[in-house]
Amino acid sequence: MRVVIVDPPGSLRLAELPDPVAGPGEVVVRVAAAGVNRADVMQRQGKYPSPPGAPEHPGLEVSGWIEELGPDVSGWQVGEPVCALLAGGGYGEKVAVPVGQVLPVPQGVDVVDAAALPEVTCTVWSNVFTLAGLRPGELLLVHGGSSGIGTMAVQLAHQVGARVAVTAGSDDKLARCAELGADVLVNYRTEDFVERVREVEPAGADVVLDVVGAPYLARNLDVLATGGRLVVIATQGGTRAELDLGLLMRQRISLHGTTLRARPAEEKAAVVASVRDHVWPLVVDGGVRPVVFDRLPLAEAARAHEVLEGSSHVGKLLLTTGAQAPA
Repeated sequence: MRVVIVDPPGSLRLAELPDPVAGPGEVVVRVAAAGVNRADVMQRQGKYPSPPGAPEHPGLEVSGWIEELGPDVSGWQVGEPVCALLAGGGYGEKVAVPVGQVLPVPQGVDVVDAAALPEVTCTVWSNVFTLAGLRPGELLLVHGGSSGIGTMAVQLAHQVGARVAVTAGSDDKLARCAELGADVLVNYRTEDFVERVREVEPAGADVVLDVVGAPYLARNLDVLATGGRLVVIATQGGTRAELDLGLLMRQRISLHGTTLRARPAEEKAAVVASVRDHVWPLVVDGGVRPVVFDRLPLAEAARAHEVLEGSSHVGKLLLTTGAQAPA
């Protein structure tokens, strides 16, 4: 099968690898599309290797059709359209996946576009709702609101009745966030998000979903309401900053740092099951949808990374294999 591998020092190229075989509790998916994520860029740069036991080539999510069932797998059929959360290996024509990380393609969603769903839905649901416990009527601040994760966080929060503030780097991106349900729009190049959020809600934000890290830590604490929850899921701006523990204690603020990729398979399966129960019905009803910026052939993975790093996109980039549904 064709796959995209990392060629040190930091380039991508097509290669041929043996087809995967479904082991116990696994299925092999014939890939229609793979989502492109910043974790893939970091892996290409040598900063985020695959977890032990995972394929070494990038790719954290795919869509396609089940081609093979491993031993002890039930409840799924060969040829069924699916999407899946991976620890690696999505940039290829086939991939073996633990069955607990497989989701059906939601009714009404194109099988290619379904590749834009697993990573963002699992990340947002597990962090914003399960961990931080966002509730109806609360205010969520999403940094990078026009990203794949950001566009999903806006939609899900809006669907559950929360208010949403977002930061983004252009008025065009903010307009797209407003279309998805964002209430407070902050251009981080020209405005201070603490001031803007407190203009709208003097008490502050109840939950902050952050991908910037160190440069935003102090201001994230300043923008939070009493009892607020800060969830850091990426550190694009750096990893080290000073923390005012007194403020944390006085305001009863909770600080969480999480990743999804390296969690044990059983934890990922629990997240996937919760997403299927709580998020998939919203997708089927049309209240939540994949936001796809562009679809590029697998051979143009390097170009997809350039677009992602340039931050000109809104939503997700997908790599397509050209695979067709089984007859």
